[in-house]
Amino acid sequence: MLFQNRTTAGQVLAEKLAAYANRDDVLVLGLPRGGVPVAFEVAKALNAPLDVFLVRKLGVPGQEELAMGAIASGGVRVLNYDIIEALHLSEAVIERVTAKQQQELERRECLYRQDRPFPQLRDRTVILVDDGLATGATMRAAVESIQLQQPAAIIIAVPVASPETYRELATQVDEIVCVETPVPFYSVGSWYDEFSQTTDTQVRELLQQAGTVASTLS
Repeated sequence: MLFQNRTTAGQVLAEKLAAYANRDDVLVLGLPRGGVPVAFEVAKALNAPLDVFLVRKLGVPGQEELAMGAIASGGVRVLNYDIIEALHLSEAVIERVTAKQQQELERRECLYRQDRPFPQLRDRTVILVDDGLATGATMRAAVESIQLQQPAAIIIAVPVASPETYRELATQVDEIVCVETPVPFYSVGSWYDEFSQTTDTQVRELLQQAGTVASTLS
C-alpha cells in the first residue's frame, strides 16, 4: 500500500486500533514531528487524548539519516553499537552529537508543551505512534523511557515498518500494530505519495486542535 500522506495513513492505522476506542485508560502519544499528524488521526478516531513524546535521533556525522542511537525525554539514551563499531565512532563524537540533540529536544519540549504538564503514564495504556519504522532507534528510546513510568501497556502503532525492526520491537512491547511491512523496505518515505517535513507550527496546531476536540467531548 502507498499512503497518500500522513493524514490518510493515520486514518487507515486507526481502523486497526478500533479495540482501543472509547477507553478511559488510553493515551495516544505521537513522536514529533512526523508522527504527530498520524497520531492526531488515531486519537480522533479512538476518542482518546493526544500528546507528544519527545525523542531525538542521534545521526552519524555526515550521514545524519543513519541512526547510531537516540535520546528521549527522561534522560534515556539508546545506542546502536553495531553501527558505532562498524564506523569506528569515538565516545567524543557520540557525546558531541548527544549534547546537540539534547538541546534540540529541550527546545521542542518547551515549544510543544509550554506550560502543560506531561500526562501521568502509570497504569495507562499508551499507544506510541510514528509515521514509520526504519531502524527503530527513536522508537526504542521512547519505549525504554515510557517503561520507567510503569504504564499498564505499551502499544506501538505505525503505518509502515521494516520487517526486521517490526520483529525486534514486537518483543519489547505489549503489542505492535502496523499496516504494512513491505519487502524490500527501502525507507519510510518510499511508502508515501507526499512526505514533506512536518513543521513545529503544524505540530503545535494539531496539539491545540486535539485539545479543543477533547474538551468538547468530555
